[in-house]
Amino acid sequence: MPVAIKGTGGGSVTLTAGAAATDTTLTLPNTTGTVLLNNTAANQSTTAPTQQIFTSGSGTYTKPAGVVWVRVRMVGGGGGGGGGGTQSSSPGTVATSGAATTFGTSFLTCNGGANAQNYTINAIAGNGGTGGSATIGSGAVGIALSGASGNGGMQTSSTNGGAGGMGGSTPFGGGGGGGQCLSASSANPGFPGAANTGGGGGGGGGPGTAFLGAAGGGGGFIDCIIAAPSATYSYSVGTGGAAGGAGTNGGAGGAGGSGVIIVEEHYNY
Repeated sequence: MPVAIKGTGGGSVTLTAGAAATDTTLTLPNTTGTVLLNNTAANQSTTAPTQQIFTSGSGTYTKPAGVVWVRVRMVGGGGGGGGGGTQSSSPGTVATSGAATTFGTSFLTCNGGANAQNYTINAIAGNGGTGGSATIGSGAVGIALSGASGNGGMQTSSTNGGAGGMGGSTPFGGGGGGGQCLSASSANPGFPGAANTGGGGGGGGGPGTAFLGAAGGGGGFIDCIIAAPSATYSYSVGTGGAAGGAGTNGGAGGAGGSGVIIVEEHYNY
């Protein structure tokens, strides 16, 4: 049977099964028009997708006019890395966990990565921080992933010491590297997780017979589609966890990387 395509601004094309193929151009009257397929309206916006990217802080996301669905990618803050130091000295200050990134009220949540655990005097080295979890609420479909855990610390017996643990990464990457040993009496700090990736902070290096700093975990991650988005959503971008301080002659840990929210807006179904 023939299929009629009509533009609301005038002009029509009829396609008949079995007819020879031809190239036909249909010009709509405005940047956003309506095409009738067998008298059924279908959105045919010519507006290209847009983005709003939130790299810090909190506030309200407002959906632009004409947007019919959105894709949201987001990650929580990474956990802070622990410091390294000699076995007989203070283990230094404790790192903190990354903060959660949220979109909407109890809707999309990416929890922050956990902080690295410090070693203790005359005890084993600290564990790396676990990755943050993520949850998707009703009204969105997609994937929610936990961040990777950071490498644990270890005790060395070499006079050359060693490097701290590697921070846990996320689908955005970003885990901070561990600090290297410089000599029998000093070591470098761990590297921070990369900003807006949610990567965990690296552990501090340890000199000589020492404990190497453990690393922080990566933040939770979400990639989802909201087919019928609300007009507004509250949001908050998680901060990275603070680094742990160094023990004697060791390197401090690296801070966790901050989170991010990327809202990709689409004007066509």
